[in-house]
Amino acid sequence: MSRRILIVDDENFVRRLLQHTLEELAPSGVEIHFAEDGGAGLARAQALRPDLVLLDVMMPVMNGIDVCRAIRRDPNLAGTYVMILTAKGNIPDMPPGEGPHEFLTKPFDPDLLLERAAELLGIPLDVAP
Repeated sequence: MSRRILIVDDENFVRRLLQHTLEELAPSGVEIHFAEDGGAGLARAQALRPDLVLLDVMMPVMNGIDVCRAIRRDPNLAGTYVMILTAKGNIPDMPPGEGPHEFLTKPFDPDLLLERAAELLGIPLDVAP
């Protein structure tokens, strides 16, 4: 069974950094998909039904907070775990069930993100000797 990660960020550099960080999960059947703005991100999430969505906050068309709310309210995406990656210090309080499952502050530790994604997807990471 393949698992899907959707990366939604308007900065190409960040998308590529996240892809590079998470590509170690590909041999375990993880597909990595992208969207360049919030509107496209929501549409991709609805079409792909990813297991994990990594969302930026500040994006054109639709910000990450609104995308998160829409994903969390969509019964077809009930199994999707939403992680917001943000450089912003103050994140708005959101009612339970509308906010992300977790926040990760930019700059993020790539190893920590990889470990967290693997844990969420139930994939053991090989430990180098």
